[in-house]
Amino acid sequence: MSAESLVKMANQIAQFFANETDTAEAVRSVRQHLQSFWTPAMRQELSVWQHQHQGDVLHPLVQAALSESASS
Repeated sequence: MSAESLVKMANQIAQFFANETDTAEAVRSVRQHLQSFWTPAMRQELSVWQHQHQGDVLHPLVQAALSESASS
C-alpha cells in the first residue's frame, strides 16, 4: 500500500476521533485503532513516512499516537 494511502487513511481515523473532548483519549483511540486494524507493516511504513516528512500532512492526533506507540 502506498504511503500516501496510509496517510489519508490515518488522517480519516483521526478526523473521526477529533470530536472527542479529551485529547488524550482521542490519541489513545487513534493509537488503538491503528494497533487493532492495521498490520505491523502498515504501521511501520506510516512511521517511516512520518520521520522522513516530519509529519507534514499528518493530523496532530496521528502524530501523537505514533509518538506514543514508539515510546511504549
